Amino acid sequence: MKYTLPIALSILLITITACSSDGNKDQENTGETVTITDEIGSVEVPVNPERVVVLDYGALENLDLVGANVVGIPKTGLPDYLSKYEDDSIEDLGNLVEVSMEKINNLQPDLIISGGRLEDSYEEMSKIAPTIMPSPIVDGQINALEENIANLDKIFPDQTVLDSALTEVKKKAENVRQEAESSGKEALVVLYNRGRFSAYGRGSRFGIVHEALGVDEAKEGIESDIHGSRVSNEFIQQTNPDILFVVDRSAAIGDQPLRREEVENELIQQTKAYKNDQIIYLDPAAWYLSGGGGVKSINIMINEIAQAFE
Repeated sequence: MKYTLPIALSILLITITACSSDGNKDQENTGETVTITDEIGSVEVPVNPERVVVLDYGALENLDLVGANVVGIPKTGLPDYLSKYEDDSIEDLGNLVEVSMEKINNLQPDLIISGGRLEDSYEEMSKIAPTIMPSPIVDGQINALEENIANLDKIFPDQTVLDSALTEVKKKAENVRQEAESSGKEALVVLYNRGRFSAYGRGSRFGIVHEALGVDEAKEGIESDIHGSRVSNEFIQQTNPDILFVVDRSAAIGDQPLRREEVENELIQQTKAYKNDQIIYLDPAAWYLSGGGGVKSINIMINEIAQAFE
């Protein structure tokens, strides 16, 4: 097919423009940067990154609010409230403890937000793209959420939704705290896994119950290890909490969910919690997988604790 000179020049110009646009993509991504300081150190990350890999469900909740372009996540164990990210256009990278570095590399992300369960892989990830770690919950879930949102405010400076959401979380937590403190009720938080209980108190991964939400501990001094303190049915019966909060680990990781009769055995039936219908089964995905690191999960957590004081 023959073209006149003006048409040929137009086609050439369009071709050059298209190629230039593609070629400048990396330059645009590395234009404006901001320094983010996390538990690992300080790293320069792009402002408004175009391609984000997210390996932490709490962080994914927050990025969902700002409308970030998420190109890859671990889909095994993905909570129902994040099911929109099952979309085939988003790469499945594995699970929260093991991800495919090859797939991450192929995605050519501008930013990687890792997770605490993948800390040992941080160095390898940082060679692919700027990598940040969400704040740990050792100082409390709400404090960690506040720190994570402060970092995202720097990375996505044009949004205001996260700060508004944080304000609402704090307000809701304070309301529950007032109800809990005035109730005089004491609670025990346990993780149930294949017939075994682990208890959690202040300073633990479930410490929000006693810290931010002000629920008295039925048993003080419980070890704050990430895995909790292994306890028996007799321990729970003797502690005799007014409220027993239960997190089902098996359900969280995709195994067979617990049966209530497994938990509510003869010894547990002797507690005030059982007698007063105050054994409350918590959302396993929000508590065990996300852990309150995001706005959605922490709202679920607060709402569930509030049930005990309605």
